[in-house]
Amino acid sequence: MTITTVRVFEPTEVINKASNQSSPKPPPRVWQASDPPFKGYTPAPSEGYAQSSSSTAIVIDNGDPPQSTECYTVLIRFASGSSLVRAGWSFDKAPRISIPANVARYRDRKLLRTCMFVGWDTYADATTRGQIRNAFEPGTGIVSNWDIMEGVLDYTFLRLGIEASEGGVDRPIVMTEAVANLSYSRRTPSVAYGIDSLLSYKYNGGRDGLVVSSSHSATHLIPVLDSKPIMSSVSRLNWGGYHGTDYLFKLLKLKYPTFPGKITEPQVGEFMREHCYMSQDYDNEMRHYLDWTGLEDRDHLIQYPFTEHVAQEKSEEELAKIAERKKESGRRLQEQAAKMRLDKLVKKEENLRYFQDLQLRLEGQTKKEIKRLLDDDEFRDEAALDKKIKELEKSIRKARNKDVGDEEPAEEPSFPLLEIPDDQLDAEGLKQKRHQRLMKSGVEARERARQEKEAEKARRAEEQRLDDEKRENDLPGWLEEKHGERMFLLSKIKDKERQRADLGNRKSLFSQQRMKTLANLASDQPGRKRRRAGNDDDNFGANDEDWSVYRTVQTGDVSDDEEEEDLPAGLKNIEALLLQYDSTFTESHTLEAQNDWKKSLLHAFTRGPRPWDPESQKEAHQIHLNVERIRVPEVAFQPAIAGVDQAGLVEIAADIINQRLTSPLDREKVLKDVFLTGGNTLFKGFQERLEMELMAVLPAEAVLRVRKARNPVLDAWNGAAQWARGEGVKGDAVTREEWAEKGSEYLKVCLHVFFRACECSRAKSFVSSSYVRLACLYAAVFPSR
Repeated sequence: MTITTVRVFEPTEVINKASNQSSPKPPPRVWQASDPPFKGYTPAPSEGYAQSSSSTAIVIDNGDPPQSTECYTVLIRFASGSSLVRAGWSFDKAPRISIPANVARYRDRKLLRTCMFVGWDTYADATTRGQIRNAFEPGTGIVSNWDIMEGVLDYTFLRLGIEASEGGVDRPIVMTEAVANLSYSRRTPSVAYGIDSLLSYKYNGGRDGLVVSSSHSATHLIPVLDSKPIMSSVSRLNWGGYHGTDYLFKLLKLKYPTFPGKITEPQVGEFMREHCYMSQDYDNEMRHYLDWTGLEDRDHLIQYPFTEHVAQEKSEEELAKIAERKKESGRRLQEQAAKMRLDKLVKKEENLRYFQDLQLRLEGQTKKEIKRLLDDDEFRDEAALDKKIKELEKSIRKARNKDVGDEEPAEEPSFPLLEIPDDQLDAEGLKQKRHQRLMKSGVEARERARQEKEAEKARRAEEQRLDDEKRENDLPGWLEEKHGERMFLLSKIKDKERQRADLGNRKSLFSQQRMKTLANLASDQPGRKRRRAGNDDDNFGANDEDWSVYRTVQTGDVSDDEEEEDLPAGLKNIEALLLQYDSTFTESHTLEAQNDWKKSLLHAFTRGPRPWDPESQKEAHQIHLNVERIRVPEVAFQPAIAGVDQAGLVEIAADIINQRLTSPLDREKVLKDVFLTGGNTLFKGFQERLEMELMAVLPAEAVLRVRKARNPVLDAWNGAAQWARGEGVKGDAVTREEWAEKGSEYLKVCLHVFFRACECSRAKSFVSSSYVRLACLYAAVFPSR
């Protein structure tokens, strides 16, 4: 059989549901784990720069076609905390560039130059993936690495066709950020800032309502009245797409601690977006999620690439030829062994005749001649010659009986030297006497073992007789006794399994007792200097009980009887008796049936509704998503699931509506337009769940309307592009002279975000106000050419 190694990438299988319940289960639907998101080479969309003018801005997100060709604004939107940086011109219908804010640098030793990769190019190979650095602090919209951000911006401008030949960008730039972004992250004076969720709300025609923005880094709730956000009532939930991906990543690592493949964060993010959905009744659905009924549909199987060892089976003709060759080889070996035995037998017979002739020649010879003849054949005396002749005769007789098939009768062992006192024996006799004493001890030990075995057999037969007699005379009492024995064996099996599991836990009681035993052995008379005292021998091992300490250290404090006892076999025998004589005890009560994978909740959780083969590399590289599909999205409504000490989305919305909005008219306006935006609201059932939960905390007569943005991911860019194309952007600009005079923290703060003129204010005075955590309002800072 030949074993080859094959790298397998299985295609995605889509199987329709079986309509007939009695038909066999169809193969499961399999989703493949995605490869690193390397996009390959794409040409730079640089023709947009030729179409722009000096007043055109750079935009990141989709926008409507421009109303006028005379005034373009280039808007670049960097969604704070967003997983992607999207850039384009304000007259584009879609962003020209959409890349992660990643940079990878490494030194090429062959070319002797430093290479830099940006965006999707950082996933080109394992070397670049190992050097990826992100510009943002994880899970936030704060730039923590300005060197990386500089590389991302340079790459973006180059891809847009902007050549910074004069040391600057000759187009205005607009950026968006989340609510309450820290002011120290603003490092450039030539950027316009705007709240992404409000831009999306404006683009979708909103005026009065509650904006629910759940994006990559956080979830914000912003009430808006008369096109003006009420910033004092804005609330934030520290949960977004980044946190959901991280939470799912941790759940999978806990679920599969020994998974042989490599699970990456981009893959987990794709799992969350493709497989997770919002449950409409979380508690009830979670309670029955792992039920076997319908688990084939609820359990999603992710297949990772694996290396399969394929055994190439031979045909029946080839197997027959191999078997015939083995038989022929065996026959040849048997013939060779028989020939070698015959040669040895002939040689032994020749030696026997020679030594017998030598023994005859010694008769009537002088002592000197006898000694000379014995020395020639290397014998010390005539006794040694007699011993050699007897050994040859015994060996020849045994070999002949083996060839014929007869068994040689066992000789009764005799030990004659044990009866002779030591003072009557010479040195050689004393040596033979010690040998016979050892042989006699072995014979007696074997005899004792045989007698103990017969006694044990008789004892078991007597116990079986008494047990049968008790069963015939008192069946209820006998059954009660057997049930008690079964429970006792079950508890011992569980204790052994727990001890086996505690072997890898250094804090368990078993491990602590083991270390205590080792410490006691190591600290036996610690203050004594044995070598200096001249006593190097400590008599350990003189008694057989001394060696039991090693068994205690290895397996715990277990007696010899418990160690030799086969607990599973004994339990199986008792269960067989109960199945035979107890009508209430069925196959479902046996331990084997209880350990069946079809009744194991853990098997359903980790391996789905089908059997699992631990030897299969294909199944070892599979991930099953079941309860995680509803558990991860549910955190937005129940943050305590993931350990977030905050109120849920519904509680925050109810607090804003019922407590912070004091006017009934304002509440009525807000409830009529609850607006959802952000990529984290794209879970299936998110809108329906929020509407249902809000209706439960509102008065019965309240009118509630929940709607979603036309494009929750890109409408913030659309709104920014729409604003950038307007005439008001020129009035909101700050000249270079103003920036040089008032500093980089100076902003023109626009309180009336949508339709009113902006007012100038010092950023420091605004940040120091009571609304410091909600200070990210719509502002614009443009350089003057």
